[in-house]
Amino acid sequence: MDDSGLLAALIGHERFRDDYAGGGVLPDGARHGPYWLRVITPDLDELVSEEHAARILREWVEPLLEVSTELESDMRREVFDRLAVADALYHLSELGDEALHDWGRVHDCFHELVLIDRSAGQLTLVVAADD
Repeated sequence: MDDSGLLAALIGHERFRDDYAGGGVLPDGARHGPYWLRVITPDLDELVSEEHAARILREWVEPLLEVSTELESDMRREVFDRLAVADALYHLSELGDEALHDWGRVHDCFHELVLIDRSAGQLTLVVAADD
């Protein structure tokens, strides 16, 4: 399956229906993060470099001022090590105001990366969000 097909399968999966505002996955939900699910399509994901993806995540965590050693270790193992071996990295671009759902502005920041690692047979969704 090509990257577009993998992204479409991810978007179609019920676990993608999470608003990341504390409610968890709603199998019949209509929201993904701050956006209406219906507006998200594979062509909105931009292919990015490992450096670009790492910069997005570092800028997201930087305002925490003091990142604990434990968080840094977890991020290295669960995210940055995966970025390094991924065959393709996609970033969901900013979709604009018309894509926001009825209370989507609860998120001050929302970043989504999709990591495709074909040799491991893994597709990883990384969401960095706050509300």
